[in-house]
Amino acid sequence: MSSSIYDQGLNKNAANFVPLSPLSFIERSAAVFPDRVALIYGEQRQSWRQTYERCRRLASALARHGVGRGDTVAAMLPNVPAMYEAHFGVPMTGAVLNTLNTRLDAEAIAFMLQHGQAKVLLTDREFSVVVGKALGMMGAKRPLVIEVEDESAPAGAAQGSISYEALLVQGDPAYAWQLPDDEWDAIALNYTSGTTGNPKGVVTHHRGAYLNATSNVVTWAMPHHAVYLWTLPMFHCNGWCFPWTMALNAGTSVCLRRVDPALIFPLIKAHHITHMCGAPIVYSMLINAPAELRAGIGHTVQGLIAGAAPPAAVIEGCEKAGIDITHVYGLTEVYGPAAVCAKQPQWAHLDLPERAMLNGRQGVAYPLQEAVRVLDPETMQPVPADGETMGEIFFRGNIVMKGYLKNPKATAEAFAGGWFHTGDLAVMHPDGYIKIKDRSKDIIISGGENISSLEVEDALCRHPAVMLAAVVAQPDAKWGEVPCAFVEIKPGAAAQEGELLEHCRGLLARFKVPKKVVFGELPKTSTGKIQKFMLRDQVKSASAIE
Repeated sequence: MSSSIYDQGLNKNAANFVPLSPLSFIERSAAVFPDRVALIYGEQRQSWRQTYERCRRLASALARHGVGRGDTVAAMLPNVPAMYEAHFGVPMTGAVLNTLNTRLDAEAIAFMLQHGQAKVLLTDREFSVVVGKALGMMGAKRPLVIEVEDESAPAGAAQGSISYEALLVQGDPAYAWQLPDDEWDAIALNYTSGTTGNPKGVVTHHRGAYLNATSNVVTWAMPHHAVYLWTLPMFHCNGWCFPWTMALNAGTSVCLRRVDPALIFPLIKAHHITHMCGAPIVYSMLINAPAELRAGIGHTVQGLIAGAAPPAAVIEGCEKAGIDITHVYGLTEVYGPAAVCAKQPQWAHLDLPERAMLNGRQGVAYPLQEAVRVLDPETMQPVPADGETMGEIFFRGNIVMKGYLKNPKATAEAFAGGWFHTGDLAVMHPDGYIKIKDRSKDIIISGGENISSLEVEDALCRHPAVMLAAVVAQPDAKWGEVPCAFVEIKPGAAAQEGELLEHCRGLLARFKVPKKVVFGELPKTSTGKIQKFMLRDQVKSASAIE
């Protein structure tokens, strides 16, 4: 059988095919906008020319220490310039960047360093105790430890054998790095925060990072030279690919060690921040901060929100506070955000509560993600687009991980049927927008009826005194299980259990109303997700005692 006329003598070559990699972005910005500010951290300012040179120095120095294609370089760092530079300097060597969750304990960090076979570790003295313990668990197979020095860091003993700045002095600012031979080469390793057993290592590639970084610009309609505040940890899904996005945008990254409204609002005002990202807890902190902190800010800040389905109350609060929220959805396995609640023009004319409800959906596929669907996990067929029939969310496309490191069984399960299984339960609305109802493990089945914990949480968050709410299943002799609510009250506010239950009765079917309310601070991950497994354990322990 003869080939198509379009295949005859028309082949890939150096002139018409270049592997896709986000490393291309920083080279262009440094060439086209060399003097524009790339990074701000306190009094520190770096241009794109300087940042590119520092990234090349880092790559050169790592190469001199034997780092090359397929090696792992780990980073236990806050949102400081070195963390940003690592997103370029490490993959310039062909190595893979493993950004570590700075809230994890020593056992988890030691596991990740060993499982990923880290050759080098960049660390900060804020985490010296945890890092020191983790390294002590590793025996002779310790990585080369580089100390990133920072005058703003809390006191702590240095763990590194060489400082980051001393390492850069060893490097060549004109280091001749190359794009990967194959755009499907690994660029990053990110560990999921598993609640049982060891976490899984998600491996992502240059092609996916390039496409999702670009999708961020398209999705958000980001103007050239945006000013981005790092309220989202760069260790979380590589900051949702925004280190690379900001290089593509030739914008300015304003680094921030910790999330604190007292620090954030002055930075928004001083640098005219245009964009920021975060979990609902970040925005909840901002809208519940003293109003005087927002004084003098006259512009609207664009905010991406993800990490959990945001309560409508948070979306409403952000709009009132001058933050224009766009809701995105994704997982580590899809590079962070891979779906977006794309706003329709006609929504602008709706009342705020209805607009907030529509904007709280998980939406449609990111521009450069091929597809997101709600399918029956048994038949792999689409559920009816009726807003009622529950199914599981599945992704397919170039913005999906390579797989799980050294875990072929989990990889095969995740990709069964030719789709990536998220484990999130959702419905499909008639307009084609997805709405999460719950994680499969978080659905409460009471007397045979399914109760969405997210729906109950959203109702609780509509009470003016409630800052955060989490609902889990509580064992019940009659119904099998019933909703139990854990509530964190806003500073200076007060509420009683009966008051919240009566509030819920006005918004929910009676069987969905919590049977119990527990008040107190909710346990959270470093990215602001509420750790429901801890609350479930608490409920089970209490039930066992009773």
